[in-house]
Amino acid sequence: MKKIEHTGIAVRNMEASNALYTKLLGIAPYKTETVESEGVKTSFFRVGENKIELLEATNTDSPIYKFIEKRGEGIHHIAFDVEDIEAEIRRLKNEGFTVLNDIPKRGADNKIVAFLHPKDTNGVLIELCQDI
Repeated sequence: MKKIEHTGIAVRNMEASNALYTKLLGIAPYKTETVESEGVKTSFFRVGENKIELLEATNTDSPIYKFIEKRGEGIHHIAFDVEDIEAEIRRLKNEGFTVLNDIPKRGADNKIVAFLHPKDTNGVLIELCQDI
């Protein structure tokens, strides 16, 4: 793993949360997009070399909707930038981690992604990201 790629924050209202983070960080989001396959709208802020991803559910089947219903708004995941996501998935499986996506899928911000189950990572959902 090369670095922390971003921190994902689940939010109920993207418009209000974009306004809040714009005021907090002093910058506007550089990118927004919808990932239909995940039922989520995203918004990205760049702070130095770090990024924050806001996530709003677009339907009640979305993992973000279920997360907010269960836990409320807040940190949803930490994403790590990897060079070879398939090799990293194999390595982590061999180390005993439960990988939720055996095959990487398309994510936001021009990435392919896979997730580790939080039961194996002290309750934190871990995302692996590779540039496409």
